[in-house]
Amino acid sequence: MAGAKKSTTTNKPSGTKDSKKSKKDKGEGGPRKAEITVMVNEKQAMKIIQNSKVVTVQDLARQTGVKISAANAFLKESAIKGTVKKVGGYSGHYLYQVVSS
Repeated sequence: MAGAKKSTTTNKPSGTKDSKKSKKDKGEGGPRKAEITVMVNEKQAMKIIQNSKVVTVQDLARQTGVKISAANAFLKESAIKGTVKKVGGYSGHYLYQVVSS
């Protein structure tokens, strides 16, 4: 015949903490992430820009194999130097063209 089932709950005092870390302690003590800097190969990038009528940040990033942020930094720096210029675009999606000498 069937007997009574045993209770599987344990009696823990309600004021004690488990061995889990609190949210404040989670970030401490872990290994730090290394800072990685990706540079665009200037010769390769300029060759891509010169062979195109216009280039976008996304095009340059895809063709050089770097992140969009690295390609954007390169194009902004090149615009300041005067090697490329903005020729159109809007809202962060600009078109760049090599400056004719």
